[in-house]
Amino acid sequence: MNKINKINRVNRGRLYLTSTFNNSLVTITDEEGNVICWGSSGRSGFKGARKATPFAATTAIEDVIKRAKLLGLSETKVFIKGPGAGRDAVLRVLKTSGIKISMIADITPMPHNGCRPRKRRRV
Repeated sequence: MNKINKINRVNRGRLYLTSTFNNSLVTITDEEGNVICWGSSGRSGFKGARKATPFAATTAIEDVIKRAKLLGLSETKVFIKGPGAGRDAVLRVLKTSGIKISMIADITPMPHNGCRPRKRRRV
């Protein structure tokens, strides 16, 4: 039995994009949060500094969207986290993919007061 046959078909889901300075990670889940498919710049075949480029993020999201469409995904909520270069490129690909975007949210964690600073140097 194929792995795809075991997973129920989904119409609506959530897309989580984590865009760091070194990589872009994409995860698509159903409404309950169970992972349907995932991908990253590294999984798409990029290594080293090329993983951090917007083109690598675009390639990763195209691969994930193609697999999600096979499972019947037609509508998604998008959650973006991180300061990386792939954020805008991924949104452009999503708009042209044919999947309806019902919400876009930025869930980048922001420090309220940050870490405690180092003690002052005494000479």
